[in-house]
Amino acid sequence: MAPEGNGFRLHRPSAEGPGPVQTATEEPPPILDDDAVLDLSTDIAGDDVELTLHRLDQELVGLANVKLRVREIAALLMIDRARQRFGLESARPTMHMSFTGGPGTGKTTVALRMAELLHTLGYIRKPKVHTVTRDDLVGQFIGHTAPKTKEAIAKAAGGVLFIDEAYYLFRPENERDYGQEVIEILLQEMENERASLVVIFAGYPDRMERFFGANPGLSSRVAHHLEFSDYTHSELLAIGGLMVAEQNFRFDDAAQSAFSEYLSRRMERPRFSNARSVRNALDRCRLRQAKRLVELHRPLTKTDLMTLTDRDVYGSSVFGGQSP
Repeated sequence: MAPEGNGFRLHRPSAEGPGPVQTATEEPPPILDDDAVLDLSTDIAGDDVELTLHRLDQELVGLANVKLRVREIAALLMIDRARQRFGLESARPTMHMSFTGGPGTGKTTVALRMAELLHTLGYIRKPKVHTVTRDDLVGQFIGHTAPKTKEAIAKAAGGVLFIDEAYYLFRPENERDYGQEVIEILLQEMENERASLVVIFAGYPDRMERFFGANPGLSSRVAHHLEFSDYTHSELLAIGGLMVAEQNFRFDDAAQSAFSEYLSRRMERPRFSNARSVRNALDRCRLRQAKRLVELHRPLTKTDLMTLTDRDVYGSSVFGGQSP
């Protein structure tokens, strides 16, 4: 695409291939003069970056530190593009990342938005995330691990490889475990394929700290460590409200109060998974609502079908299955 004005209308990468193909009539934007002025707002990728950041704000409650880091990464890549227009050569920024946090704290959602952002700014060719766990990478016998790991890397090529519960790759108590082979392959590929692959390691904070502590070579290649804190009660209540509205339901006043009480009790119980537990709770509220409406044995209004009542909440096992 030919430059316009002082020239910052760079081509947005294609999601279907390695990027725009230069033809005989197309040339890269020329290097700007030293005294030129560059308007960042003329970069056509900027609108898509803002849209992605806006979606992240809309989709996730809280996580201010995570959202700040994502904006910093976006700014870094925008400035790197601007430097290229002046012919200022520098090392390609490293984008391998670590996401640490409990279950249901938004790690996968942020990975998806990060892939979109990196693609928009030309860092990766495809806005895709290939998610794997230990079972997708580690073989069960000699010679099995390398092909599995390289196959996963090939599927993620041009995009993001998201390794969930990454600490399971390292099992020092088992001398015959093949997870260390995966780590060695990743170390090599993360360095050699920096131009075509971003790796995100994800998992619980304490286990990830031990994982990186036992693999310093891996830790040194991860430039961005993002911490996903557990949600507060008020944040979980807001998340529940967003989820209810997304599905075209609503809480009546009594149900809103009941759900707040439900969260207080559920957060104290084992295996609480933040937003994931909120979604599961709302699914069960819908089950109880459906049973309640069927048992009315009367015609139903739109309001009936949309409204979740306190009965639908208090039927949860955290209340003993009975309404107070």
